[in-house]
Amino acid sequence: MSLTGMIAIFAGGTLFGSAGFRLLGSKDARKVYTHVTAAALRCKDQVMRDVETIQENCADILADAKAINEARAAEEEAAFIEDGAQA
Repeated sequence: MSLTGMIAIFAGGTLFGSAGFRLLGSKDARKVYTHVTAAALRCKDQVMRDVETIQENCADILADAKAINEARAAEEEAAFIEDGAQA
């Protein structure tokens, strides 16, 4: 590639880059960024609510499981005591 061709490519890239910065900094682009950010924040809030609900459900399940195990242990202990008394 010739030096002239390389200079032309560099100039075109610089011009394209400058136009891109202007486009990205325009009011319309800023409006789009703002709406996308607002949607992302709404999504994050919904995810956090879902996580909180799941954590609450897990806590309830854990409490129920502990209660089941405690009841089972009490039954086993009572059966053990009963077996010991019969012997």
